[in-house]
Amino acid sequence: MMLVDILEKKIDDSVYIIAEIGQNHQGCLELAKRMILKAKESGCHCVKFQKSDLPAKFTRSALAREYVSENAWGKTYGEHKEYLEFSRDQYQELQAYSRQLNVDFTASAMDELSLDFLADLKVPFIKIGSGDANNFPLLKKAAGLGVPLVISTGMQTIQTVEKIVKIMAEAGKMDYALMHCVSAYPTPPKDCNLRLISMLKNRFPNVVIGYSGHELGVAITQAAVLLGARIVERHFTLDKNQKGSDHRCSLETLEFKSLIAAIQRFKLTKLPFDPDAIISMLGGDQELAEALQYNGEKKVLACELPCRNKLGKSIVAARTLHKGLKLQLTDLAIKVSEPNGLPAEAYFDIVGKELTDTVYEDEPIAGNMIKL
Repeated sequence: MMLVDILEKKIDDSVYIIAEIGQNHQGCLELAKRMILKAKESGCHCVKFQKSDLPAKFTRSALAREYVSENAWGKTYGEHKEYLEFSRDQYQELQAYSRQLNVDFTASAMDELSLDFLADLKVPFIKIGSGDANNFPLLKKAAGLGVPLVISTGMQTIQTVEKIVKIMAEAGKMDYALMHCVSAYPTPPKDCNLRLISMLKNRFPNVVIGYSGHELGVAITQAAVLLGARIVERHFTLDKNQKGSDHRCSLETLEFKSLIAAIQRFKLTKLPFDPDAIISMLGGDQELAEALQYNGEKKVLACELPCRNKLGKSIVAARTLHKGLKLQLTDLAIKVSEPNGLPAEAYFDIVGKELTDTVYEDEPIAGNMIKL
């Protein structure tokens, strides 16, 4: 399998290309199959979906909140998400169809139950999305499964990325990749900060670095490959005008095909190219130049805050926790919460700390509830 060869650094002149179908299938199995077929015809190596166990990923209040949006598939956010989820039988049907077409099939694991689900499905690798890159318990569990991992790093600081690498090293995990990513839909060129690909390659020389892009068009993704990205992921759609927030920053069939054709023409053994050479090679314009500017150390960007506030994970009570309790790992869970609590990366930091308030099951733990 090409991805395994890339992760094991047996090859460095090929790019593994993932078509992120995600939930652009509109909850329709037949549309999902058509998308798999068109993505395969475009030349991708893998089609990827998103798997969630809703009560494991979201708190009850997050699922129950009213969802008023032109993209809504239900009156509450829970109804909306439930509409877009496929069952185990449907996943197995999509997996079998992908196998028939000779294209890899996998999904992002959005919670620990979905991680188990995908491992049981025996997918060739599991994606950990940006929203869980700071979910250290999930990462620790994923590192012990014996399945290759591809981990996106949107909405995270360099300190969190270093923690990811440490978790993988402590588990003896070598077959994983880090994806440079900015979680803004679409991402403005000035925020793409593609030079972080070079930084990540230099800081973590034993780790394969890829790129998961949410910008419009294909030129910036081409530049990411020329900087050294060896795994590329882009959202895929059959129609950008369909209902759903991801369609706008997705690539339609012809765009995806043109991106893959361009990547296949690159002489990748000469990499990495410097930014000026890349701009010259791609006939770059102002937007490409902006994407290639170095904007400093990896951090959470202002353009990522809407996504982080909506889908970032918080620490919540795994059961009702009474005032005065000294917190243990079994007291805590990590979920998308409404309202937000302490960010997921603080999970291990608050163990042993005393609660100053009672917190009920599935409610967020805020910073002012902890005695420092």
